[in-house]
Amino acid sequence: MQNESDKSVSIIGCGWLGLPLAKYLLAGRCTTVKGSTTSPDKLEILRKAGIEAYVVSLGPEPQGDGWLELLEVDSLIVDIPPRSSRQGEEFHPQQIGFLVELIKKSPVQQIIYVSSTSVYPELNRVVEEKDVFERSQSAAPQLVEAEMTLMSLREMGKNVTVLRCGGLMGYDRIPGKYVRGKKGITTGNTPVNYIHRDDAVASIGALLRTGVPNETFNCVAPEHPTRRAVYEASCRQFGWEEPTFAEPEQEEFYKVVSSEKLATSLGYTFIYKDPLSFYYQPD
Repeated sequence: MQNESDKSVSIIGCGWLGLPLAKYLLAGRCTTVKGSTTSPDKLEILRKAGIEAYVVSLGPEPQGDGWLELLEVDSLIVDIPPRSSRQGEEFHPQQIGFLVELIKKSPVQQIIYVSSTSVYPELNRVVEEKDVFERSQSAAPQLVEAEMTLMSLREMGKNVTVLRCGGLMGYDRIPGKYVRGKKGITTGNTPVNYIHRDDAVASIGALLRTGVPNETFNCVAPEHPTRRAVYEASCRQFGWEEPTFAEPEQEEFYKVVSSEKLATSLGYTFIYKDPLSFYYQPD
C-alpha cells in the first residue's frame, strides 16, 4: 500500500473544511497538495499555505484552465457543498456528472466524496449507511444521485469512498451563535448529529492511509445530546442570551446517525466524541 506521505492529493473546494484539510495533509503527510477555489481573491491565501492552487468552478460545466493539472494526482477529495436552495436540486448532480467525465480521463485512482447525513430521513431511530443507498430511500435524493454518479467510477477500477458528514461544527461555527436570543424553539428535544471539523479532517486522513476502500461511511460524533443542551451550553460558554424553548405542536421526528462503521472499519478514535465538549474559537 502506498504511504500517505508519498501521495499527491487534490481537494476540489478549499473552503471551511478543505483549507484546514489541505494544511493537515501538508504537515508532513503528503508531498503534494493541490486545491481549487472559485474566488481569485483566495488564490494567494491557498498558495501561502503551500497549496498548488487553481481558480476553477463547476457551473455545472467545468470552468477555468486548471482542471488538467488538478487531476494529475493519486487521490482526489471532492468537497463541493450542494446549493440546491439557490440553484435547484439537479444542479449538484450535474456538477458531479461533469466532474466524473474529467476524472475518467485522469490518472486519479482514489476519490473521497464529502457527502452529508442529510441523505437520511427522520425515522425516529438509529440510522446506518445501509439504510440509504438509492434515491427513493433518501430525504435528499439529489445527494444520493451525486454519490451514485461518483461510485460509477468503480467500474473503471477506481476506488470511491463516500463520507457522509454530520453537521460540521467547531471553531467559528458555534451552534448557539445561530439561535442566541431566539424565542420558542420547538426542536429542543431532538438529538444532534454533529461532527467537529478536526474529526472530519482526521477521518479523511485515515481514509487516505487505508487506501480509500470502496465503502460509504458516516462521520458523526458518537454522542447525540439534544439541541437544547447544545444550544444552551454554547450560549453560556460565550455569554450569549440563551434561546427559549416551547413544546412542539406535533410529534418531533428525528434520526440518530451511527458512526460505528467508521470507528470499527478504520480503527478511528474521535477527537471530540461529545458535541457538548467541542472546541470553539469565535471570530
